[in-house]
Amino acid sequence: MENEKDLVKNESGLGAIKIADEVVSIIAGLAATEIEGIAGMSGGVVGGIAEMLGRKNFSKGVKVEVGEREAAVDLYIIVQYGARIPDVALSAQENIKKAIETMTGLSVVEVNVHVQGVHFPEDEEKPEETRVR
Repeated sequence: MENEKDLVKNESGLGAIKIADEVVSIIAGLAATEIEGIAGMSGGVVGGIAEMLGRKNFSKGVKVEVGEREAAVDLYIIVQYGARIPDVALSAQENIKKAIETMTGLSVVEVNVHVQGVHFPEDEEKPEETRVR
């Protein structure tokens, strides 16, 4: 028998619709990558340094709890240096909530944003100028 918490009851009586946690994670991850100021997702803190994940695997850095009608999301991000963190976090919360509710019909009760680090832009290496020509 399937786990009841993963089922969304279908009002028409045709059966149940199951939305996997992984699907909700991917939706949240994609919605997060749309936000300006997020440099990437964080896989956690290793040795005091936040590990930045690539943008390929969208469910990494996202933890979700999906109930019958509701979902809660924890997002672990690395922000770009110079971005205003409260604005980035609020934009992420709003975009993730909207995306999940629109695509799944689940009600998002909370989106917790955990800022794990700051990404500094790489200094562009200037080619060494020759002194003698």
